[in-house]
Amino acid sequence: MTRTSAPVVAPATGAWEGLVTTALLGTDRRTPPNTGPGPDAPVALLDAAAVETVRRRAGLRPARAAERPQPAPEDPRPPLPQAAARRLAILLADRSGASGGGRRGTSPDLTELLPQWLAAANARGAAPPAHVLPALLDAARGRTDLRPAALEFAGPRALWLARLNPDWRFALRSTPGGGAALPHLDDADSVRQLWQEGLFAERVALLSALRSREPAAARDLLATTWATERAEDRLMFLDSLRTGLGPDDEPFLEQALADRSRNVRATAAELLSALPGSALAARMALRAEACVAIDHMQPTQPAKEATSTGSAVATPTITVEAPHECDPGMERDGVVAKAPAGRGERSWWFGQLVEAAPLATWSRRLGGRTPREIVALPVTDDWQGELHAAWCRAAVRQRDAEWSRALLGEPSAPEAGGPGAVSLAERAKLLGTLDAGERAEWVAGFIATHGLSEAFQLLGVCAVPWAPPLGRAVVDALNIARDAGSYPWSFSGVMGLAERCLDPSEAGRLDALLAVPDEPENASPGAGGYWAEAFQRLVTTLRLRAAMTEELNTA
Repeated sequence: MTRTSAPVVAPATGAWEGLVTTALLGTDRRTPPNTGPGPDAPVALLDAAAVETVRRRAGLRPARAAERPQPAPEDPRPPLPQAAARRLAILLADRSGASGGGRRGTSPDLTELLPQWLAAANARGAAPPAHVLPALLDAARGRTDLRPAALEFAGPRALWLARLNPDWRFALRSTPGGGAALPHLDDADSVRQLWQEGLFAERVALLSALRSREPAAARDLLATTWATERAEDRLMFLDSLRTGLGPDDEPFLEQALADRSRNVRATAAELLSALPGSALAARMALRAEACVAIDHMQPTQPAKEATSTGSAVATPTITVEAPHECDPGMERDGVVAKAPAGRGERSWWFGQLVEAAPLATWSRRLGGRTPREIVALPVTDDWQGELHAAWCRAAVRQRDAEWSRALLGEPSAPEAGGPGAVSLAERAKLLGTLDAGERAEWVAGFIATHGLSEAFQLLGVCAVPWAPPLGRAVVDALNIARDAGSYPWSFSGVMGLAERCLDPSEAGRLDALLAVPDEPENASPGAGGYWAEAFQRLVTTLRLRAAMTEELNTA
């Protein structure tokens, strides 16, 4: 006996969502399109869902007959190894992700491995199989963090597909110039024509590409139309000068200090202050120097050798006299006159002056001392926090590793916040000025002293995979937390980072942590079992990452 079903009619726009709603409600309450109630309704629903699934996977929505699109462009990159292609299909098929709470079990979270897989594939320079592109674009559509790496890996065919399916238009918006081909940068006439006639996104892409190759040519091109650009466009174009910023950019940036837009003026001042030899930096140094001095007469507690006489010992102390007004010259150089709510005007102006002054100013101003010696000096009248916070911002802006080390202090210091950093965010930014090895070593020392409770944000700035000292510090701290008998949930963020960032070669060293430990008397009930699961998941994930790398490197 042959089963018959209602004919399947092409669903309209939004049909997939309608089919899902019908499935959730049940065909007794809502029937599929062009189908009446009855025993054939469930079959018709499944048939319609199957047809719509094929349409979605094909990457093209049904529409009225029109001119056939041009063939997809060729991808010149070598094909992805077959084993790696199979792995990608598995990663893209997984939509479960980590559960919102409760027990995760021992299975790796494949959705969190996809970004790492894409980064490794892009480093290898391979092209994806054409049939995975729709799933890859769907994944990038749902996760904005995936888009840069996913679109780089997908290559030119992703943009071709994005022009055919509205669901993937984000790919056109995410690609400078909307995927339009830029002229050859040596073709001066074509470059000039696109700059004068192109869409805004195309012009941004052109300026960025030219700036990365020939900074002076990009700046000169921008100067040809600068006076006629809209304020918001001038701001975006000016931001492109961060790439390859150098002394030759100073005259253009000095002119931008007189711009009509306050945001443009502020950005120009920020860029000039990142050039320690600029005239603006010199002006800010003079202003900041006038606010900061050394007082050699400040008394401290009697020294040990002087306690018998009770005489006080004078120690050099930094004194601060913040500016009493924000004059027009300060405003022209980027100082924002109006302080935020709850902030004193004088301290607001003072912080901006110190932040923009070259850090070399302070050794000259404060007796030839090194940054570490300067940071160690006491500061009068509760100005230390403001002064050190401004130095932190200056060290980050000027990428000064020596000052960053001084402000971070020793990672094993009794207090978690170093002598100058006032927040975890600032410490993370200061660490970003150090090379990867030194950064990992500092964070490892911090964890060894202070544990993991404050380390999550610092771990986020460390290079992946973590260097061996940092990896050992994290595992040792997790082991200590396990032995304390508490539940592992408060460390789930660090455990998730470890799954993605630990060197896969560490997997063998973790085997000893897979057994369920003996629980101390004051331990939380069942905590040992949860920890064993967490470490099992960690080890399984590390071995999976090792397999992924091997598959990508297979010839």
